[in-house]
Amino acid sequence: MEYFTLNNGVKLPAVGFGTWDVRGEAGKNAILTALELGYRLIDTAQMYDNETIVGEAVRESGLARRDIFITTKLYRPSSSYQKAKAGIEKSLQALQTDYIDLLLIHEPYENALEMYDALKEAYEAGTVRAIGISNFGQKEYDRFLERCGVVPAVDQVESHVYYPQLELKEQLARHGTQMQSWASFTEGRRNIFVDPLLNRIGAKYGKTAGQVALRYLTQNGIAVIPKSVHRDRMEQNLHSLDFTLSQEDMEQLASLNEGRSLFGWY
Repeated sequence: MEYFTLNNGVKLPAVGFGTWDVRGEAGKNAILTALELGYRLIDTAQMYDNETIVGEAVRESGLARRDIFITTKLYRPSSSYQKAKAGIEKSLQALQTDYIDLLLIHEPYENALEMYDALKEAYEAGTVRAIGISNFGQKEYDRFLERCGVVPAVDQVESHVYYPQLELKEQLARHGTQMQSWASFTEGRRNIFVDPLLNRIGAKYGKTAGQVALRYLTQNGIAVIPKSVHRDRMEQNLHSLDFTLSQEDMEQLASLNEGRSLFGWY
């Protein structure tokens, strides 16, 4: 596993397992499969309504808690200082854990700074190992940075070969914030797996289009949290780290950038 070192020294796995629509017993089994295959970062959120099964899977995996990196996020119902404090306790209970590895504010809410005060308190108390934000574009990030007090360790945003957001990544890196991609496969907005360029480059390395798409991001310094409930695809995603794209390939892949969100963000 490759890791990115966050601004407080915490190690973030380069490839994690996303759970945005993973539910129920089948969802828990998918998380257990991911952990069995070697995933060590599980990404969830209160909005996903699946923190409980994440906690159950972590407990049932047989792995030591310290070996698993859990990310979760607070959303609109927690958009005040007091509600965020209560939200953190809610997540800790649902996840059945004494601490959260990375806690994010899910979107740039009007009361995000107030919420962040609660995150900073939890960080200082040791119940959260790293804090950050999600879906903050360049302007939102700059405004937040002026007043937040603690530089966010992570900004989790839409990022894929058709909209990698490399300018945002560079802006974040200048201030010490790690970028992490959601929708690395575009969540169906594009059929990334039949893309001719991705497949052509993949054939050179004996890799799939999906593996090339992930490697393009991680080689650009962007962490990824792809989601799949299929064992073979999970394994492929994890093995996107065991090859290196050439500079020529990276330049060709850069041509796929359409320069706009596929989700209406930013």
